[in-house]
Amino acid sequence: MLQGKTLIVLVALVIGFAGGFVLRPIIIPAQQSVADANAAPIAPTSTDARGTQYFLVHIDEARQVVTGCRNGSVRGSECTTAEEAIIKADAQERRKRFLGN
Repeated sequence: MLQGKTLIVLVALVIGFAGGFVLRPIIIPAQQSVADANAAPIAPTSTDARGTQYFLVHIDEARQVVTGCRNGSVRGSECTTAEEAIIKADAQERRKRFLGN
């Protein structure tokens, strides 16, 4: 009786593995070709909001965006990300002055 159950389990495992290998190309799409992977990335459009990390690197531009937000000439999520970047940059500068680094 134990050998019969073991045989059934082994047959089920073999069928399952074989089915997985057969259905794998259908379940998981094929990888990108090498030519597609080496293609130049598409530049972000001007409507995409720039992130906090961008504004941390370009702090002067962040200050201009925040000024524009206060004037009403700039709207959207860039206002908050630029302001966050300015707050982080100012905090980093204060930390450097306090620690003497």
